[in-house]
Amino acid sequence: MIVDFEAELWPWDARRHDAWTFVTLPVEASEVIRDLAAGPRRGFGSVRVRVTVGGSTWATSIFPDSARGSYVLPIKRAVRRAEGLDTGDVASVTVELVDF
Repeated sequence: MIVDFEAELWPWDARRHDAWTFVTLPVEASEVIRDLAAGPRRGFGSVRVRVTVGGSTWATSIFPDSARGSYVLPIKRAVRRAEGLDTGDVASVTVELVDF
């Protein structure tokens, strides 16, 4: 499954001093992912993905966020720097599920 979307980068309040930055996947795509990921779960309910933002591609995980009713994706500092992104910016993101 591949999901293409645009989303605003936001800081994780609980770890704001560590500069954790995320984007939120669309709710509709998250519902499909939740169905596909049913069964034994990885830590924190994470799902392995391959992500592309601009010219940067990396492997990571997405995590369920019950407050948003969606999965969230951490955007690494190195990617934010390479792509010139900061909190509040909107990024074009491609997420591909792996290991299914």
